[in-house]
Amino acid sequence: MAKRFRQTHNQQSGLSKIVTAGFIFIAVLVMAWHFFKEYADTMDYEDDIVTDAGDWYFIPNTKDGKLVLHTYYALSYVEEHEQAEWVAYELTKKSLRVPNVKRTNNFRPDPKVKTRSATDDDYRGSGYDRGHMTPAGDMAFNKEAMSETFYLSNISPQVRAFNQGIWRELEELTRDWAFKYKHLYIVSGPIFGNGREHIGYNRVTIPEAYFKVILDLAEPEKKGIAFVIPNEVSYERLDKFATSIDEVETMTGFDFFRELMSEEDQEQLESVYDMKSWPTNEKKFKIRKDKWNNVR
Repeated sequence: MAKRFRQTHNQQSGLSKIVTAGFIFIAVLVMAWHFFKEYADTMDYEDDIVTDAGDWYFIPNTKDGKLVLHTYYALSYVEEHEQAEWVAYELTKKSLRVPNVKRTNNFRPDPKVKTRSATDDDYRGSGYDRGHMTPAGDMAFNKEAMSETFYLSNISPQVRAFNQGIWRELEELTRDWAFKYKHLYIVSGPIFGNGREHIGYNRVTIPEAYFKVILDLAEPEKKGIAFVIPNEVSYERLDKFATSIDEVETMTGFDFFRELMSEEDQEQLESVYDMKSWPTNEKKFKIRKDKWNNVR
């Protein structure tokens, strides 16, 4: 009887192992399916990112600067201010889904600026942050893209609590919007005041404010928005600084997206904005007020 019990027990034990192995096999298949789905979603992300000069059809006009084309973003460099008057790039959901590379912090002069860009020494001891115009977080999808954001041509002197406060909040929200809407066109840059101050041997101009212009051309809801934010600590909600793209064009003298849209679309999308289409994040706002703004 004991022998028969052992045989039955062994049979049940063997069957249990088979069932367990089956479950493990199915689990592995499910995990593999999810992995390859994610991989398939991201493997062609570079199709949505500008990679050569011939594709820079959406950048604004230059005013006082010289056009510089990097692999993943373009800029217009102004020697007088030792920084870009604007940077322009695309941000996509696909690029944001790629695992982030490590941040380099390799701040260095831009070899493509013929008149020579600012240097890291200009910022050292100045009390101002080296603020990115094209954020490193937007270019974390590969090492080259990340590295390019640390050219000093892409950097501007920002009040620390601004850079790590409301500007950071806007950058993070922009990534949220890109993830939601899949493909955004972005132009950012400084706004210089009349009473200009400078830092460093190369006399890098300290902007009084910054703008960020964002455009979504994906159906069914094409839309645009812009922000103009003073270069100072802010406890205001981000929507206080929202405005139309037309307003920033009037303020800066740039014609954004002139080659990208028809005149009809420009009139429609650049003249109005609706914050309901660009949701903010209450949690981020509270963190900014309570924590990010308190940097020293």
